[in-house]
Amino acid sequence: MNADRPFFSQLKCRECSRLYPKEAIHICEFDFGPLEAAYDYDAIKAAVSREIITRRPQTMWRYREFLPIDGAPTVGTQVGFTPLVRADRLARVLGVEELYIKNDTVNYPTLSFKDRVVSVALSRARELGFKVVACASTGNLANSVAANAAAAGLQSYVLIPADLEQSKVLGSLVYGTNVIAIQGAYDQVNRLCSEIAGKYGWGFVNVNLRPYYAEGSKTMGFEIAEQLGWKLPRHTVVPMASGSLLTKIHKAYKEFIHTGLLDQAPFAVHGAQASGCSPISEAMKKGSEIVKPVPKPDTIVKSLAIGTPADGYYAIRVMKETGGYAEDVTDEEVIAGIKMLAEYSGIFAETAGGVTVACAKKLIESGKIPRNESIVLCITGHGLKTSEAVAGHCGKPRLIKPSLREFEALIAGELSTLNA
Repeated sequence: MNADRPFFSQLKCRECSRLYPKEAIHICEFDFGPLEAAYDYDAIKAAVSREIITRRPQTMWRYREFLPIDGAPTVGTQVGFTPLVRADRLARVLGVEELYIKNDTVNYPTLSFKDRVVSVALSRARELGFKVVACASTGNLANSVAANAAAAGLQSYVLIPADLEQSKVLGSLVYGTNVIAIQGAYDQVNRLCSEIAGKYGWGFVNVNLRPYYAEGSKTMGFEIAEQLGWKLPRHTVVPMASGSLLTKIHKAYKEFIHTGLLDQAPFAVHGAQASGCSPISEAMKKGSEIVKPVPKPDTIVKSLAIGTPADGYYAIRVMKETGGYAEDVTDEEVIAGIKMLAEYSGIFAETAGGVTVACAKKLIESGKIPRNESIVLCITGHGLKTSEAVAGHCGKPRLIKPSLREFEALIAGELSTLNA
C-alpha cells in the first residue's frame, strides 16, 4: 500500500456524508446513519489496471486498493477468488441461455463468503490494536471469526442464537473459540453484542468494526466482473439477510466502472429471501422503502433469519436503482432449490443457496429476469453446514449383498438408459 497517499481515506456517513476518522466506530453521531469506508478513487485509478490486478496472486487481496486497511493484509491472505462456474445444465432446466454460479461454497477456510468479510475486519482489527475479537452470528460468521482468529492468534468470542444448526455450532467450537448461545433471535443477540462492545471495547466485526467488515463483500463482485472477462452480468441474484452483501456487490460494480476497470453497462441486482423471514422482499413487493421487522423468524434458513436487517433500506434502493427485484420462497422451495443446484451443477449449497436458486427460478418465470440475458447466482455457503435441511429429502442408499447377480437384478431396469 502507498503510505504517502493511502487509498482508504476516511469513514463517511451514508446519510449526511459527514467524514470521520478511521477508527472503530460505525454510527454517525449527528443522524445515526451507518458509516462506511471512503476512498481516494483518483489515486486508485492511477495505481491499478486490469494488467496489474491479473498479475497478482489469485485471492481477494488482488483488489487491495479497494479495501479498508492501511497496510498489507495480515489475516486471511489466502481468501477468495472462488470459481465462477458456467452452469449450462442448470440453465437448460431453468430455461435460460447464459447462467453462472459464483461458488463461495469452497471459500477458504470455512466454506462461506463470510471468510471475505472476516479477513478484512480482522486485518483492520490488528491495525487498530485489538486483542479480542467477537461477533454476533447466525452461524457462518461465527465459524469464520473462530477460524481466522485462531490462525491470527487473537482471542475470540462468538455469540449465536441457541437454535442454530449443530454442524455450524461445532464448526465454531472446533477452533477453541468461546461460543456463547443466546436464548433468543439473532436481533436480540446483536443488541447484546452492541452492549458488550460498548462496555468492554472488544472488536466486534459486525458492530464497531462493521465499516471495515462489510467492505470485504465487494470482492465477490470484483471477482465476478473479472472472471466474466472484465464485464458485468446483466443480472445478479444475491441472498439477503441484513442486505449488506447485495449493496456491496453493487458498490463493487460501480467502483470498477468509476475507476475505468469496466465499461459502463446496464446491470440489475436482485435479492432473495426465505418466506419465513423476508422483510426486505415484502417491502420491495409493496413498493415501499420501509422495512417492517420480523419479530420471530420461522424458516429453516437460519443464516438469513435476520428480522431487522441493517441494510434493508439500502438494498431496496439498489434494487430499484438497477431495475432489480426481490423474491422469497418457502422452506419446501428452498429444499428443492438445493437439490436442483446439486443435481444439475454438482454444487452442494447450504440453505441460503437454495433460496438463491429458488428465487431466481421465480424471477425468471415471472419475466423479471429475461431468459436471453446473462445471469449470475451468488452461492454463499457449503451444504455440509446445513445438511440437516435436506436429510430425508434425498432418498436412501439401495442395499444389496456383495453379489454381481444382486447388482444386475437391481439395475436391470436402468441398463437400457445407461447404454443409450
